[in-house]
Amino acid sequence: MTSDLSKVDLLCEKNNEAHKTKKMSTERLIIRRGQTFLLTLHSSSARSLKPDSLELTVQTGPKPSEDLGTKCVFGVSRKSLANKSWDAKVQETSATSVTLAITSPADASIGEYTLSVKTNPNMTVGHRAGAFVLLFNPWCAEDWVHLADEKERQEYVMNEHGLIFRGASDYIHELAWDFGQFEADILDICLKMLDLNPKCKKNAAEDFSARCNPIYVSRVVSAMINSNDDRGVLEGNWSNSFWDGVSPSHWNGSVDILRKWKESDYHPVKYGQCWVFGGVMCTVLRCLGIPCRVVTNFLSAHDTHGNLLIDEYYSDHGVQPKESEDSIWNYHVWVEGWMRRPDLPGKPLYDGWQVLDPTPQELSEGVHCCGPAAVKAILEGHTELKYDLPFVFAEVNADRVTWLIMADGSQKRIMTETKLVGQNISTKSVGSDKRLDITANYKYPEGTEKEREAFKEAVRRSEKLSEPEPAPAPPPPKISVKIEEQSKPINGTDIDLVIRLQSPTLRDLVLHVNAQVMLYNGVLKSDICSEEKEVRVLPDKELTVPFRIPFSKYGSHIQGNNSIKVTAVAKDKQHTEVVYLAEKNIVPENPPISITVTGDPVQFRDLQAEVRFDNPLPVALTNCSITITASGLLSKSVVSRLASLDPDLRVRVLVPFTPYRAGTKKMVADFDSDQFRDIKTSCNINIKPFLGA
Repeated sequence: MTSDLSKVDLLCEKNNEAHKTKKMSTERLIIRRGQTFLLTLHSSSARSLKPDSLELTVQTGPKPSEDLGTKCVFGVSRKSLANKSWDAKVQETSATSVTLAITSPADASIGEYTLSVKTNPNMTVGHRAGAFVLLFNPWCAEDWVHLADEKERQEYVMNEHGLIFRGASDYIHELAWDFGQFEADILDICLKMLDLNPKCKKNAAEDFSARCNPIYVSRVVSAMINSNDDRGVLEGNWSNSFWDGVSPSHWNGSVDILRKWKESDYHPVKYGQCWVFGGVMCTVLRCLGIPCRVVTNFLSAHDTHGNLLIDEYYSDHGVQPKESEDSIWNYHVWVEGWMRRPDLPGKPLYDGWQVLDPTPQELSEGVHCCGPAAVKAILEGHTELKYDLPFVFAEVNADRVTWLIMADGSQKRIMTETKLVGQNISTKSVGSDKRLDITANYKYPEGTEKEREAFKEAVRRSEKLSEPEPAPAPPPPKISVKIEEQSKPINGTDIDLVIRLQSPTLRDLVLHVNAQVMLYNGVLKSDICSEEKEVRVLPDKELTVPFRIPFSKYGSHIQGNNSIKVTAVAKDKQHTEVVYLAEKNIVPENPPISITVTGDPVQFRDLQAEVRFDNPLPVALTNCSITITASGLLSKSVVSRLASLDPDLRVRVLVPFTPYRAGTKKMVADFDSDQFRDIKTSCNINIKPFLGA
């Protein structure tokens, strides 16, 4: 029997507005689970449709199953089913149409659905009414990703722009990142990511069924952002050689990366490092409806042995000659996703923010992924819980042990630091570009009784962690050694430091000062410069020893996120077995670059941006380029190239653009040359909505 339907109107624009997905599309139905949407059925004849005879079918995945929750057949009901099943009610009727209000369960699988309608029980096949995408719903109290505060929902789900903090604990720099979760194609790319994951390839029916669970989905995304085990988005590279791809520090946002992945038929994009992995994962989770924020942990430990100890080695002249399997990164970036954790005991104790780390480091259940690890469990040291708690706990709590390798090859333990690791844990504030310190979410104040209790609890509960041997109490230092800057270090200029030495008694010392290039993940590369001199420290008198790091020696090495590690080793000539050590990581600040915007900032009205950069060097900059990215303002990145920029000259790039979305938008600019790599800036532009002609 044929259908009485002539047309089904999915009311895309109206529904998408109500479901906060209008920025994604007004021509395609994109809705959030647990929330009602409307559709209108139009009759093909004068006789009216009978609501009691209507039967609707929704289904998702290649093998829809009512048993697995990926298919549901339902009629029009007269009472609420409390979000436990798909539900339809009559909203409005006319002589030739019926408008239905349909509500999905708050725990329905997310993804692409088809909808079919039978207008009478004698029909063997339903009328295909259309397709829609179902997303997680932070606005729905029954959804596991429910977030109560509207300002937080606007920040962690709806904000297309953000900040990622990098540098070092003493040099925290902000990087503007364009998430672009509402840009064209991004939703489809995110859904394709789920389809390409190995679990889906192995058993698609179970995978589509499990997409009801944000714990499962976020773990899949964590694995798919890197390409170590699958056809993931990004290939990691920490070699400092990126000739066959894009340097990680060049990216301004996620959209170019995700589109490049799609255009390459889903082969990994070259290259990413931790903040790039984190930025892309934040885009995907926000797009799918899981509240997400990017988090930076400064002085982040990578404990491969699970003993909560990070061993570092120095030679007696200050160089680090031996690489350890463990490392301390200047910083490490992961994301937090907001969700309930009913899979853990003691619920709802562990609900809320969960660590998810897409950077490939260690295996988790045989796959390079990490999390979700409940932040509240990290705080209390509950390391037996899923997922990957011991590894994340060590990232913020491990102790550092410093060893000196003597001339005869022997090793001497000279320092144990219990408060070094896990500092200034940072994320962007809600509604502003300020840095929010969330260290207290991860650990109690260092040195307090609660902090030590959590440390012991973590060891007691975990099979992967062992308590470090207690370090021998070091004798009180007889000589104080400190490294200080004489002025703010600026990339492009010489860096002047001073070594300060003090002693209560007369001391004759041999002072070695060494500067090395260090990647942000703690790996040391080239030696830059070093000095050795004999000095005499008078009793209770401070001796200052200047140390200069010329730009001519460090300039070619400071690319992307490299820093300069300066080490001072003072050896007592009277007691050759006594050695004193000080160290400092220096991140030179880049020369300034600026963006200004002219014109009335109104949606669909032409504006112009101007990017300026002055060459601060006495030599020409070669192979210059400026890349501008801005979701909501530019549909794709704009690149302007310049062969060279002579000394003391300025490059000005004018970029006309027409905003296509209202709200506060962020424009990001990146200057690149052979001499300076990836100097960035950003500006916020408040675009007023178009109100008509």
